[in-house]
Amino acid sequence: MDVLINVFVALHIIGIASLLGGFLTQMKAMGAGTARFVPAMLHGALTMLITGVALVGLNQADDHTLNNLKIGIKMAILVVILGLGYVKRDEEKVDKALFGAVGGLTMANIFIATLWV
Repeated sequence: MDVLINVFVALHIIGIASLLGGFLTQMKAMGAGTARFVPAMLHGALTMLITGVALVGLNQADDHTLNNLKIGIKMAILVVILGLGYVKRDEEKVDKALFGAVGGLTMANIFIATLWV
């Protein structure tokens, strides 16, 4: 079971890398006001959602103690990111504040995952 959990953790990290990487590649465009949600961002967020739910199930099946509040907050942030990315995915340019909020929420999710014990 530990190997399977570690595979899903790796996939979860790949998802966050895709989401954050997509955001970072648009930073220069954000300064010019032409940033857009690239497909990698949406795909990364979806990967995070699927692997995150799988990780919760696998850890509960393996009788690990989970912090449900932490998981709930992370999931709520991810749903907001997914919602914004999905609604604005076809727009040629996205408002700076909205695009920056997605980057901030992504960073918040990373810090919650790593710093909240």
